Amino acid sequence: MKKATKTAKSAKKTKAASTEGVAGPRAIDARIEELSDWRGEMLARIRGIIKQADPEVVEEFKWAVPVWSHDGIICTGEAYKSVVKMTFAKGASLDDPSGLFNSSLDGNTRRAIDIREGEKINATALKALIRAAVSLNTSSPAARRKKG
Repeated sequence: MKKATKTAKSAKKTKAASTEGVAGPRAIDARIEELSDWRGEMLARIRGIIKQADPEVVEEFKWAVPVWSHDGIICTGEAYKSVVKMTFAKGASLDDPSGLFNSSLDGNTRRAIDIREGEKINATALKALIRAAVSLNTSSPAARRKKG
């Protein structure tokens, strides 16, 4: 039994080490490949939509998850057993006319979209939400000072 425990611990360390110290886009590539199921495919699809919505997006890998930023965090992409979650850092401040937000609705700051296996993404609505998040970030006083 001890040997199995050591093997499980080694596997966890290997997964964590696979993206440790790797630059943002490459770490995201590695995470997508590591998932190797519908969650990896969904994360790749989400990533493509984000890049289409904002070609200037910065890809990072923080807190063991992909993070997309533009003058501040737009959203993160987390993979769980039954959902891929997009958490928008300032989601509570965004209009969501298409009703994409379906998780973390009680907070004052964040909002999230949980996507389950087999669900379709409304790419047009998601791009609009991403662009709204970018607009909110770039309109902040800190972003204006940085550009000025």
